[in-house]
Amino acid sequence: MPNLKFTNDHECLHVDGDVAWVGITKYAQEALGDLVFVELPDVGKQVSKGDELAVVESVKTAAEVYSPVDGEVVEANSDMEGDLDLMSKDVGDGGWIAKIKMSDAAQLEGLMDEAAYAEYLKTVD
Repeated sequence: MPNLKFTNDHECLHVDGDVAWVGITKYAQEALGDLVFVELPDVGKQVSKGDELAVVESVKTAAEVYSPVDGEVVEANSDMEGDLDLMSKDVGDGGWIAKIKMSDAAQLEGLMDEAAYAEYLKTVD
């Protein structure tokens, strides 16, 4: 998917016009292990880049998912509450946690593309 962007905190975004579909990367999913709960954001919530967007809990730990951009939550993936396996899907294929209507698309410039994220992962372990 050419419209994917990534953060250092292992969020993944699928960009569709001025809406970012936000999920977590495969790396984050594997680090978390078996998921048990997701706390979704409220629709209408205003978020700033770096704000806590959601919380994902696994049998090992709980992890915050941070908003990679400024904007308004326009949709939360309520299907995920009953089917945490959706989290393992690609963000553009049902694996998104929330959709954010971006207020500043220029913020995407500071995020990594797939190639840059793959290089970044080599420095993580």
